Amino acid sequence: MSYELIALLMFSSMMLMLLTGQRVFAAIGAVGVIAALTLYGTGGSDFAFSAAMKLMKWYPLLTLPMFIFMGYVLSESGLANDLYRMFHVWMGSLNGGLAIGTIGLMVLVSAMNGLSVAGMAIGATIALPELLRRGYDKRMVTGVVQAGSSLGILVPPSVVLVLYAMIARQPVGQLWLAGVLPGLMMAALFVLYIAIRCRLQPELGPALPAEERQVTRSEKIRLLGAGALPLIIFATMMVPFVNGWTSLVESSAIGAMAALIAAVLKGRMSQVVFETSVRQTLVISCMFMWIILAALCFGAVFDGLGAVRAIENLFTEQLGLNPWTILILMQLSFILMGTFLDDTAMLVIVAPLYVPLVQSLGFDLIWYGVLYTMTTQIAYMTPPFGYNLFLMRAMAPPEVTLSDIYRSIVPFVVVMVIGLATVMRFPDIALWLPETVYAK
Repeated sequence: MSYELIALLMFSSMMLMLLTGQRVFAAIGAVGVIAALTLYGTGGSDFAFSAAMKLMKWYPLLTLPMFIFMGYVLSESGLANDLYRMFHVWMGSLNGGLAIGTIGLMVLVSAMNGLSVAGMAIGATIALPELLRRGYDKRMVTGVVQAGSSLGILVPPSVVLVLYAMIARQPVGQLWLAGVLPGLMMAALFVLYIAIRCRLQPELGPALPAEERQVTRSEKIRLLGAGALPLIIFATMMVPFVNGWTSLVESSAIGAMAALIAAVLKGRMSQVVFETSVRQTLVISCMFMWIILAALCFGAVFDGLGAVRAIENLFTEQLGLNPWTILILMQLSFILMGTFLDDTAMLVIVAPLYVPLVQSLGFDLIWYGVLYTMTTQIAYMTPPFGYNLFLMRAMAPPEVTLSDIYRSIVPFVVVMVIGLATVMRFPDIALWLPETVYAK
């Protein structure tokens, strides 16, 4: 059996196991270990051992539990509720103002947590019922929550970009900085769409009645301070890192400690909040570590078979495709896989193939990491089996049907495709900030 056929058999076996509902790390790791033992005998066990040692020695991985803990402390302590109350008061006078405020909430939640699931949970439990009660169109608001929650994997501290950095061997700090402007641009495009749509069709997002907007100036200022708290925590964490005063791991520890202190000072840190935050941090951190371990093992065997070189030869020599056509095909494959896989599974499956190929085509791997993340955002919301679609269905009230959820996301997917095309056409949107900061 040729090496190319073995590589194809490995990939198809892994996809088959994933489709049967097996856990991601189990499917990927089992195929990698079985292939290693079959090809190399008892020496194949060194692949898994080597992957484990590589994972344990990767110092930036320590940032993962720190940022997850920071996000859970801020969300479980109820500080996200203060954020939404701030947007409710300050933006309620505009048509679509609460929907615009929801996007702002999602950006700040992303800066707290780095996981899209956290944004979806907060948006569906806090923002969605309030928007529906205020007479907002149900299709508009479900689309807003889904689109806004997708920012969690792009705006730093993005956990997905940490995983990409591990697999692509790129600096985490540069990837985070590269995600800042595209993330803010995507949020601005969402806001622009909501503002224009609600101006043309005010019934989709009515302004709050005058009596509900009558809040004292001191209360407005107090709420503004509550909403600024996550930004202060984020600045406390990122400013020393950007200026080179602390390492990335040290900055993540500062962020986690700042969130803990803020919750204690506000009287929100109970034993239940602390235990829930620690437990969820351990669960998610261990899940990601198992997935990375499985991906490193699988990738080592897969690359050793020459699969990457075979695919590069197929695209560039046999099919004669130019680099941009190959890049677009890779992005389309992400959208296809996103109909039945989450972002982590997509990354660990195709990164061992795509990252060396992207590098050989002459593209920047930092820029490509942002493109991957933006494409994943789109894949999350692409019918028929987009990951966010089913999360929303599980969290939405009964009056929001699956048909409503599918139809709600169409305009936001169009907006996100425009954002993706813009970053592809103008790479400096992603590369300018990391190049500027790291040039100091």
